[in-house]
Amino acid sequence: MFSRKNKTERTAAQAWEYLAAAMAAAGESARAARESAADLATSRAAELAAKAGKTSTKLTNRAGKKGSKLTDRATAKVNYAADEAWARANAAANALAGRKPGRPWGVIVGATLVGLALGWAAATSARAALERQAENEELELAETAVVVTPTYDS
Repeated sequence: MFSRKNKTERTAAQAWEYLAAAMAAAGESARAARESAADLATSRAAELAAKAGKTSTKLTNRAGKKGSKLTDRATAKVNYAADEAWARANAAANALAGRKPGRPWGVIVGATLVGLALGWAAATSARAALERQAENEELELAETAVVVTPTYDS
């Protein structure tokens, strides 16, 4: 009926279309979430400022600072989620395109340095243990040694 190659090509094309749609949707939803989070934080800050404005200037400043912190926190969370979505979408696009992910050189170098440090520590402690053992054996031989002196008859 259909050849395997055509089915494979169709499947890859369909996966690519799904990925493109998912990337577009992720971008739009991240943009919308960022805007709504900023709007929510701004409106909350405005409410707090208005309420505090009735009471005193000191409370107004405090409400402004709190609203700013809320806005910063919401923006940071949304940016983190958007960055994660883009990273995953790019990884999926690279996988579909047949590109392999790069090597994690930071992890490799870190593990190598930790291994070198542990090896050095083990070698140093082993060397010290062997030196202590040699000193103990030398002391034991000195304590148990029998000195024989030949006597000469003249």
